[in-house]
Amino acid sequence: MIDFLQQQIADDSSNEAKINRLRETLQLVCLKILHDKGYFSKMAFVGGTALRIIYDMRRFSEDMDFSVIDKKGYDFSATIDELKREFALRGLELEAKTRIEKTVQAGMLKFPGLLKELSLSELAGQKLSIKLEVDSNPPGGAQVESTVVNKIYVLNITHLALPSLYATKLHACFFRKYTKGRDFYDLIWYLGKKVKPNYALLNNAIKQTQGKDVGLDEGNIMAYLLERLEQIDFGAVKKDVERFLEDKGELALLQKTIIAKSIMDVFGGGK
Repeated sequence: MIDFLQQQIADDSSNEAKINRLRETLQLVCLKILHDKGYFSKMAFVGGTALRIIYDMRRFSEDMDFSVIDKKGYDFSATIDELKREFALRGLELEAKTRIEKTVQAGMLKFPGLLKELSLSELAGQKLSIKLEVDSNPPGGAQVESTVVNKIYVLNITHLALPSLYATKLHACFFRKYTKGRDFYDLIWYLGKKVKPNYALLNNAIKQTQGKDVGLDEGNIMAYLLERLEQIDFGAVKKDVERFLEDKGELALLQKTIIAKSIMDVFGGGK
């Protein structure tokens, strides 16, 4: 397994790029395990990592996010145990610290000694981490589909359809408890695709977390997004996302004026 991982990162020039590529390779191994064990009948892939793996978005990601689509037989602890078992069979130690709450269930997956063994860190105690998070009670209205992906492995991945993924990203951008720059890079990606969000899912997500029905639709979404955009610190946005970008020049896109114009172009016909 070490030789396989070494091959995957060999063409990357910087240490940062190698670590990003290594983490992504391990994410793909996780997806391979989940695929082979039938977990995609229970869970749908969501979030920024799904955009990169399925739609080739140009940023790396730390996290792997899923939504439960069939609660029958779903068991988060068993999922984590399966990942630990399968990585052990591949010769890699996986540590997992879990946090199981009523709705969101999270596991911090850590690979001790791996960075040192691959000469990516001089510190034997430094661990590469991947956060795996599952929403066991997602808001209603999502549309689910599956896509065959050829990224090291050929996998058939169940995921939310693009308008539904967009709805969850808009909710994350403007209702997360803290600013996460990666969300706004993803927002620019969606705006560039000129895709429209799943409004039913977006409204249900806002109602679930905020306790109110804002009734967003094609007629009021532009004004609502522009108003929320005024509250965002784009200095913090750039600082958060920079290390995950393949092209650092794309940081220049993370400006309030550029995003506001894109919102008006997509949702207001350029008015």
